[in-house]
Amino acid sequence: MPDGSSPVTRSPSAPLPEVRHDWTVPEIQALLDLPFPELMFRAQATHRAYFDPTEMQISTLLSIKTGGCPEDCAYCPQSALHEKSVKAERLMAVDAVLTEARKAKEAGASRFCMGAAWRSPKEHDLETVCAMIEGVKDLGLETCVTLGMLDAGQAGKLREAGLDYYNHNLDTSPDYYGDIITTRTYQDRLDTLSNVRDAGINVCCGGIVGMGENETDRAGLIAALASLPAHPESVPINLLVRVKGTPLGDSEEVDPLDFVRMIAAARISMPKSRVRLAAGREDMSDETQTLCFLAGANSIFYGERLLTTPNPQASRDRKLLDKLGMHTTGISV
Repeated sequence: MPDGSSPVTRSPSAPLPEVRHDWTVPEIQALLDLPFPELMFRAQATHRAYFDPTEMQISTLLSIKTGGCPEDCAYCPQSALHEKSVKAERLMAVDAVLTEARKAKEAGASRFCMGAAWRSPKEHDLETVCAMIEGVKDLGLETCVTLGMLDAGQAGKLREAGLDYYNHNLDTSPDYYGDIITTRTYQDRLDTLSNVRDAGINVCCGGIVGMGENETDRAGLIAALASLPAHPESVPINLLVRVKGTPLGDSEEVDPLDFVRMIAAARISMPKSRVRLAAGREDMSDETQTLCFLAGANSIFYGERLLTTPNPQASRDRKLLDKLGMHTTGISV
């Protein structure tokens, strides 16, 4: 059931939409091909069955270790393999991270997410991250980290520190993945998700739209997410932020309505998940974001930056949510 105090606006007698884990690519493609009004109706009906449609969960994301990543993800300016890559920086100090977490809480965030540009964390760095998690938890915030690949032991240490969520995206469909990343496999990502889930940590897992993929690849991404043994508790759907100097810096823009369709397909196929409107909001109009909310997006990142790329000003987000009569939710654990 939804977080927060507002009631869900659905008929008590209405059956809850079925939660499935066997979605196929053709089934997701059929959703994406629906007439737009029908797709939106189905997404709204599903959303209202599990959530208050006027509620928005707020998260803040901080880069705690920027640049110097050995991976070759074609979209990422933090890769050391790309021209004009982001300059590598050391892991932040715990006190500095907690200062940012306090600011996030004061600004209305209920979850504080910390990202490090690693292939996988070294043990001494993991100990520092665990101290960050414990400190952020003491502030009364949910915690989320994204640190690259994890083995079972590392996932267990994060759980012992009190970690609520681990982010590890699939990025795109299994078939298109090799065109975007060659330094780790799709199975590597699935293995990390399995280790996280087995450790008892909630999963945050989504993908990116606009990397040159075709319609079948977009359906394949949603099908892969919706066919995981357990749906991710949070599903971030990102619009590619085109960064000069990366292989995808000159990618074509995505039609806003096509992006809204991806949000709707994620909502219908993963009805109990938080669907997060993530990267790319800086370039979206208020109208596009509103359609995403109507399609079932009920979480956003709050703050001026997402790792190394811009994000809308908090004042703009507040103004839009107020205009729409929406409210923010508290901690959901």
